[in-house]
Amino acid sequence: MEPSVETRLHVLEDRVKTLEGLLGVQPAPLRTAPAPAAAPAPFRPAPPRSEPAPAAPPRDLEELLGGRLLGWVGGIAVVLAAVFFLVMAVRNGWIGETARVVLAFAASTALVGAGLWLHERRGRLQAARASVAAGLAALFASDTAATALYHLVPPVAGLVLAGVVGAAALATALRWESQEIAGIGIVGSLLAPVLVQAGVGASSLVFMTIALAAAIGVGVERRWTWLPVVSYVVSAPQAAAWLASEHHAHLGGTLAVAVAFWLLYVVAAIGHELRTPAETLRLSSASLLFVNASVTAAGGWWLVDDAGHHTGATAWLFALAAAHVALALPLLRSDLGALLAGVAGALVGVGVALAFDGPALVAAWTAEAAILAWTARRVDDRRGLAGSAALVALAGVHTLVFELPPTALAWGIDSVPRAVVAVGLVLVALAIGVRMYLELARPLGWIATALAVYLGSALVVDVAGAHAHAATQTSQLALSGFWALLGFASLVAGLQRRVRALRLGGFALLALAVGKVFIVDLAALQSIWRVGSFLALGLLLLAGAFAYQRVARTSAV
Repeated sequence: MEPSVETRLHVLEDRVKTLEGLLGVQPAPLRTAPAPAAAPAPFRPAPPRSEPAPAAPPRDLEELLGGRLLGWVGGIAVVLAAVFFLVMAVRNGWIGETARVVLAFAASTALVGAGLWLHERRGRLQAARASVAAGLAALFASDTAATALYHLVPPVAGLVLAGVVGAAALATALRWESQEIAGIGIVGSLLAPVLVQAGVGASSLVFMTIALAAAIGVGVERRWTWLPVVSYVVSAPQAAAWLASEHHAHLGGTLAVAVAFWLLYVVAAIGHELRTPAETLRLSSASLLFVNASVTAAGGWWLVDDAGHHTGATAWLFALAAAHVALALPLLRSDLGALLAGVAGALVGVGVALAFDGPALVAAWTAEAAILAWTARRVDDRRGLAGSAALVALAGVHTLVFELPPTALAWGIDSVPRAVVAVGLVLVALAIGVRMYLELARPLGWIATALAVYLGSALVVDVAGAHAHAATQTSQLALSGFWALLGFASLVAGLQRRVRALRLGGFALLALAVGKVFIVDLAALQSIWRVGSFLALGLLLLAGAFAYQRVARTSAV
């Protein structure tokens, strides 16, 4: 059988190696197939280098002084010069009334025209803006003087002219994005009736109202939050002066005007928040809204009450609260709605305090607290819970001051039904809070327990024979015994039920009884009553110690 091909190859390989060894030839290296070249990585262009944002050029002091400050100061000086010239001309009689007004209108119009020409032909210069602002303010002052001071222009014509100037100021400020126009022109027009001594009259009120509407429009449209606030500070005292002077003669009209101003200021407060919502309510809007509500409520109440309508004054507060509720309903889940609802709740609380007394007042406050707590739970907003807690605290303080004062522990209760009803209402409010917010069950439970014990203590003193402004021996002995017995019962119940809160409450009551016996009874009670007080307390303390040690030993076994 012939050998296989593989065997022959091995034989030939061995022979070749033998010959190479005899001849001294190195074996040729084996050639391996070249590895395939790796595929080139795909070309990826380098990301473009982001150029850093150019830093804002530093403010140059000279540019600030020359470009801005001089224009502002110059505009204000021109306005004051025009106003003081009118006042001085009136006092000294230099020229006639008609000539004064004509000169004032001519100078104001020339100032506005010069500013417009400079702005359109020479560029956006601060001096041009200040000139236009000063001219607009002077036009308002001139119109007010011609109408309210000199009576040269009929009120209707003056109203139309003031509307034209206000519209021009509004249009110019919006077109130029100029806060100088808004600041000097519109706010300056709000001060015009005061500067020219136009007095408190319907014409001054109308002109000021038009200027106020223009200021609010510009502030809301251009989101200049400072403008509505400044407008309120300037205009509110003038409106209040007019209302105070007219409320006796025209009470209904003054209240209508008060409502109109309140609504204008509400628009000023919430307009920016609605146009540019933010995560949190801005301080300027919140402050304006709160101050506006407070001043309107207090001022309206005084107007009506001073006219002899006390019930109507209280109704004014409730009506204003209802208006805030109507504004809050569409915005209830926002900070703005929460603030409006909180203001409404505060107004209702004040109105209730003025309208009711005794348990009726406590009932109203606790009912309002329950409504606020329920609303806060529904909209998941804890700020309503804070308002509810404040109302419950007010109800509790009122109860402890008037219906159940601390003197009840010595002299008894003046009116047991009133005290029981008031304390019961507060306890119901606390129970509602526990029902809605289980996480507050422990602190609210402690408060409710303390209040119930306090009521029970006062009832014990009252039943034991105390009377007005005189504490008796039996009533004080009964009070000490009540605290000691209740503390012992709480301690035993806590031991049996293994409830630590009951045991702690029992210890607290026993400590209270010990303090009273050793401090008050020792000094105030007569000998036989003092012996009874110490004896009863000692026996209860011994029984409590025995019960505690026995239960503790049983638990250890």
